[in-house]
Amino acid sequence: MGALHEPALLAEALELLAVRPGGFWVDGTVGAGGHAAEILRRSAPDGRLLAADRDAEALAAAAQTLAPFGDRARLLQADYRELPVLIAEPPDGILLDLGISSLQLDRAERGFSLKSDGPLDMRMDPRGGITAADVVNRLPEADLADIIYRYGEERASRRIARRIVETRRRSPFRSTLQLAEVVRAAARRPRGRGIDAATLTFQALRIHVNRELEGLGDALASLARRLAPRGRLAVIAFHSLEDREVKQAFRSLAAAGFRLLGRKPVRPGGDEVRRNPRSRSARLRAIEREAA
Repeated sequence: MGALHEPALLAEALELLAVRPGGFWVDGTVGAGGHAAEILRRSAPDGRLLAADRDAEALAAAAQTLAPFGDRARLLQADYRELPVLIAEPPDGILLDLGISSLQLDRAERGFSLKSDGPLDMRMDPRGGITAADVVNRLPEADLADIIYRYGEERASRRIARRIVETRRRSPFRSTLQLAEVVRAAARRPRGRGIDAATLTFQALRIHVNRELEGLGDALASLARRLAPRGRLAVIAFHSLEDREVKQAFRSLAAAGFRLLGRKPVRPGGDEVRRNPRSRSARLRAIEREAA
């Protein structure tokens, strides 16, 4: 699987989770297992971890990473939104690292990357559901524009949707680079200034395909209520829409038996961003359940 990519805000997340020897911990978006491995190290000798992910390839990578910990780690293919009914005992801490993983971005065949050519897929769980190709080739122009604006916060959404529809009349979209070039031309932003002009549209399509914001607030509330007394829930978000949902959910919980751990999100420092540029937009928030 290659070298393990550095997980975002690793030290900060483990500190806010207050990981200690023993206990039961949950990583609901395990990815390649970087955060999970550190949780198991800090909870040695007998701490246990449930590691879940909706992506089978991510779980396979995590299985290799966590193999040295033996039966202290249990792996489960599941969306984190399913976990409230799957967790058998109150956890001492739950971690969610939302959004796309480096494993997914770095594999062109998964269709997430706008820099490497691959099929327009973007599904985190390829077992079913619509693909990005289904979205760009079938949806009406107005619906496409709405998705791109709502989930990408892309100001040129109408122009981009119009160009996509004009292009697909000649030939359907099949590859990531084909779509990226059309979006860049429609966005009309100079190259080399800030992020790639296709980034926000790709983000919007990915969020829509994977229903990433659907039920997020409700899931956070349900997971928080599964915590043991003094248990903690820590969430890393990577764009403003996710972080807004986390912030609102945590504010509601703070009025119902939970304590916010910090008023503002924790952001990566300059050293981390230089080592791991993908961490630059990460925002970490955490809450603690009050004692029974």
